[in-house]
Amino acid sequence: MDDSGALRAELADQLLGDGVLRDPKWLKAFRAVPRHEFLPRFYRQLRGGDWEQITADDPGWLELVYADRVWVTQFDGDDTVTGGTPTCSSSMPTIMAIMLEALDVHNGQSVLEVGTGTGYNAALLCHAVGSGNVTTIDVDPHLSQRARERLHGNGFFPTCVTGDGALGHPERAPYDRLLATCSVASIPPAWLEQTRQGGLVVTTLHRPIGAGLVLIVSNGDGTGEGRVLPEDGRFMPLRAHAHPPALAGTGSYDRRTTTLRLDTVIDPASPFEFFAGISLPDVVAGHNWLAHSDGSWVHHHGSHVDQGGPRRLWNIAENALIDWHDLGKPRRSQFGITIGGDGQHLTLGDLQWHL
Repeated sequence: MDDSGALRAELADQLLGDGVLRDPKWLKAFRAVPRHEFLPRFYRQLRGGDWEQITADDPGWLELVYADRVWVTQFDGDDTVTGGTPTCSSSMPTIMAIMLEALDVHNGQSVLEVGTGTGYNAALLCHAVGSGNVTTIDVDPHLSQRARERLHGNGFFPTCVTGDGALGHPERAPYDRLLATCSVASIPPAWLEQTRQGGLVVTTLHRPIGAGLVLIVSNGDGTGEGRVLPEDGRFMPLRAHAHPPALAGTGSYDRRTTTLRLDTVIDPASPFEFFAGISLPDVVAGHNWLAHSDGSWVHHHGSHVDQGGPRRLWNIAENALIDWHDLGKPRRSQFGITIGGDGQHLTLGDLQWHL
């Protein structure tokens, strides 16, 4: 076994030991598909925030490729720049494994993957269910072409499409499974229209606070219902679903004391964070602030907060914490999701919130 083969086996065994791989077909796929063939270069962030490019010529490249880490491969939709807003990456293998397991795809079933990216995830799908059953789509023609070449070079021949993933790919519908390796603010109707009745959609909610993986059972008519998965997942947004920027505000403000820590609200490891995101939709966070595009903002200083703009966001967060305690401190896995004629909602028992 060569170095890459040994590293693949080590990564697969780690995922198996961590409990995120259970189905033998995914274990075999992670052991067989060469991630390094899809990551000849990527970017690593330095402590100061700058980025450095890592290529196959750099020492340690192969070991980094097979680390259980996400690697950025593009910024601002431009392959020639280093730094900016990441627009393509090779996802953390743990999250990939979790989503592939949740997809529950079986031999002979057709899959639409939204977000081809590097092509590595499409290769895993091809290995598991056969290239003829896999369709993958990406909005970026350069990414799509490069992924196609790397897939073909490694013996995988899925249907590769360049287009708007939010529209799916009706030419090959209906699909048994749809997997989106990008996040969405709401579930595109086309995804459920193109997934047959009883088919599954696995994707990630694009929420600045309280993002999460979701599994939806399609009704075959554009509606469906499902649940939020217990594992946290953060993905780059479908480009049409990116939030407008919101910056920490300035100007007049109110100051008051607080005992609520900022990380309780915004840290994905906090059990309250998912519910906080329901109460603070479209609110983005910085290292010591929250802000919304309507001009509302908070600066958090540990023992006190400054609040400005039309709404008092920290008051909303504190009231949400009280509500969360009153509801029994529900974790993300206790929430459901419904997509129907009356809109898209997150649910908890008889309660519902617009997505």
